[in-house]
Amino acid sequence: MRAIFHADSKWGIGKNNGLMFSLPADMKFFRETTMGKIVVMGSKTLLSFPGGKPLKNRTNIVLCPEDVEGVITVHSLGELFAEIKKYPPDDVFVIGGASVYRALLPYCTEALVTKVAADGGADVFVPDLDADPAFALVRESAPQDDNGYKITFCTYRNLCVKQ
Repeated sequence: MRAIFHADSKWGIGKNNGLMFSLPADMKFFRETTMGKIVVMGSKTLLSFPGGKPLKNRTNIVLCPEDVEGVITVHSLGELFAEIKKYPPDDVFVIGGASVYRALLPYCTEALVTKVAADGGADVFVPDLDADPAFALVRESAPQDDNGYKITFCTYRNLCVKQ
């Protein structure tokens, strides 16, 4: 299982249950990376999508107390782990929100992070992987411009993956 997200300079990932930035290159990377794969999210992340509908051409798994139509709903981490065992581990992507990242990052082999060199005024955050000794930055792209923001595509490897 891997995590994928963009984070601002303070490791913020969202504001008002939405994205902080409009980043076409980052959205393209997300779409190409997760297309045909399994995406794991919380209910607020699902609700943040257009019409509150699941992402197309992906298997959507939602960790949520109540059943949700059009997705695979799991009600606990135990149910989630049982469900994702059905899929190749590298095909499973955690896509949010903050509480789901906090719960699942220790179980992710990698985190694919698009770093944005700006403060997005976030109201939700993920752990700072640069300060976490369990994670090592193993790949970093050259900075590039994306809709007026400098972004860098980074891959962090989890050195202490929980089983």
